[in-house]
This record gives sequence, structure tokens and C-alpha cells, in this order.
Amino acid sequence: MFRIPKCIVIDQIKLKITFFLILITYSFACFSQTNNKVVLGADQLNLFLNELSNKRVALVANHTSKIKVGNQFVHLLDTLLKSDVNIVKVFSPEHGFRGIADAGEKVSDGIDKKTGVPIISLHGDNKKPKNSQINDVDIIIFDIQDVGVRFYTYISTLHLVMESVAENNKKLIVLDRPNPNGHYIDGPVLENEFKSFVGMHRVPIVYGMTIGEFSLMINNEGWLNNKVNCDLSVIPMKNYYREKSYNLPIRPSPNLPNSKSIDLYPSLCFFEQTPVSVGRGTNMQFQVFGNPNWENLSFSFTPKSMEGAKYPKHENINCFGIDLRKHPNNNEININWLLFAYNNSNDKKSFFRSGFNRLAGNDKLKKQIIEGVDVKKIKKSWEKGIKDFMSIRSKYLIY
Repeated sequence: MFRIPKCIVIDQIKLKITFFLILITYSFACFSQTNNKVVLGADQLNLFLNELSNKRVALVANHTSKIKVGNQFVHLLDTLLKSDVNIVKVFSPEHGFRGIADAGEKVSDGIDKKTGVPIISLHGDNKKPKNSQINDVDIIIFDIQDVGVRFYTYISTLHLVMESVAENNKKLIVLDRPNPNGHYIDGPVLENEFKSFVGMHRVPIVYGMTIGEFSLMINNEGWLNNKVNCDLSVIPMKNYYREKSYNLPIRPSPNLPNSKSIDLYPSLCFFEQTPVSVGRGTNMQFQVFGNPNWENLSFSFTPKSMEGAKYPKHENINCFGIDLRKHPNNNEININWLLFAYNNSNDKKSFFRSGFNRLAGNDKLKKQIIEGVDVKKIKKSWEKGIKDFMSIRSKYLIY
């Protein structure tokens, strides 16, 4: 009778054991991945629902203020109304409650058609809730997805809401959400003389904090007007790690349609105050940049009027430029693209528009580019400000 050699039997046993171990490892990885899913502040109604009982509640919210229930996204407004919370009004930031308005576009007050709840715009002339708009409210809930960049105006809205809450002795609850640019810190720290709605705080352009952490810093560093203190609670997330990449399920604003645009936004937003297009009016917003005069470049795009970009820069004009859709993700602000654009400008005197210094947070960056300072020296000039900021930031980190 033929006998299988002992060495073959042992090898087969080893193979089965190896396969079994691989199967267990894979199953554990899948289980861990499922159980390590980020749990948003808004997902944890049990942590703040009791506090809303018999209170008049207002939301600061927009189209991103949603939680996933099964396979659907349900708005926080609908969720709270279903839980018998008395929602008396909604305050909406730049881009409006539905998130379709252009950057800087005036958004009118209105009524939410689905629920009948009044909506008050916090953009244009009414960026800060007036006393008359907050008198009939006990608690305000802030739940908006941010992208962790100083000139992205949702943190300015947060600041002004906190100020109004403090001045009127109300309560604010911030429901925390991930920062998709939370894995690094970079850029010049804003100088006080360049404060505006696109930069209200002495922080770098990319500051590496969630909006909940940022609210704690605003409150405890005395940054509110007259150093008033807001009655503030932050509902933290579970399973969030700032070093881990996070893909936003809903675009935070009309011209940040995907993860690549959010990644490139801190570097490309400088072009908003130059003659260079960042792809507004295309489906490649903040993933390309170009100008009609760069005809020596092979890549091109033509901005068209569309929702979220009614009057795009260089509308209906072919722009030649750079396609960054396959560019590796950034761990720093890329100044090389700005230098490239300036050096290839045929009208350097009018390259920088009036709002450039407000985006940069100082007048040094513009001067450095005009003088031809190299990238390493530009970055070196940011180091002390970043170091000083990081010591402040460390006091308010939750994650």
C-alpha cells in the first residue's frame, strides 16, 4: 500500500494552520474596522438629548449636519424634531442651509420647506446672531463639517455664534466632527492687522484641530470680544485619530466636491486673490489651476456658469494650466504652485489682488514671492509662529 511521506503530511498540516491563522486575522481585521468606525458627536444623542428637554433650541447647521441611519443620511434637524425637541430656528452659514450658494454670495432668510422651521442666514450683513434673534432661545447646537483651514469661514461663524451666546447668557453645544486636514500644521500665523471674516484667529493656515477642539481654544484663550466666556459643551467623537485619513461622505461646500479638492484647498486657495482660476465652473474645482495666457501648457479647462459658481473667473475662456487630480496627498502647504504662477504671469504688477494678504494672514508672503525668496526660506519664516501656536493648541486637544 502506498504511504504518503511524513514530510508531506506535516507540510499539509502547516498549510492548514497557516490558512486558519490568515482567516482569523482577516476576520479580526474586518471586525476591528467595523467597530473602529468614527462615531460623530451628532451620532450620540444620548449624551445631550436630556439637556434639550423643555428647552427652546436653535441649530447652527447646513447640508453637512447629517448622521447616517442605515444606508441613508438623515438631517440633525429631522432627527431632533422626531425626538420631540423644540427647534425654534436654524442659523445657516456661508453657502446656506442647503449648501448650494456661491462663495460670498448673499443668502436670504427663509423657511425650511420640509419642517416649517425658520432659517436665518449668518452670512452677508448678518454674520453674528443679533440679540433679537437669540432672545427666544435657551440652547444653541452647532453641527457643521469643517475642513481645518483658517480661511474656510465656518470657524468664523462658530466664533461669532459663541460671542452672541456669551453676551446673551445662553448655552452652546458643539457636536464634534473630523478634520480631514487634521494630520499636519502649516502656514503663516495670522497677524492681527489682517483679521477678517476669512481669518479671525492667530493660527496657521492649517491648524490640525477639530471644530470642537477649536471652540475650546477660542473660549479659553480669551479670543471672544471683551474676553467674554461662553457656556460651552463639546460632544466628542469616538474612534477618531487625527493621523488617520477621513473621507467626508458629504461635500462641505459646493466647490470642494471630493477628498482631493479638500487636500489641495489649503495650497490652492491663494489663487482666489490672483488672476489664476482654481477650476470653479468645472467639475475639477480645487484640483486644477490655470490661466488663459499659459498657452505653452498642454492641459486646459474652460470655466462655465454652474450651481455654486454662477460667475466663475475666466468664464467661457479656455485656461491652460496644471492638473493635480493624481497628485499625492499633501502633508504641508505647497508654495511651489504659487511661485510657478507668479513667475509665469505676464502682468506681475496686478498678479496679487487686494484680498491676498487677508488669505495669507500677513503682507510678508506677497513680498517674499515678489522678491524671489525660495520656498525653504519662506517656510523657515513660519516656524516660530507655528511653534508658539502648537504650545497653545496642545492645551485643547481631545484626541
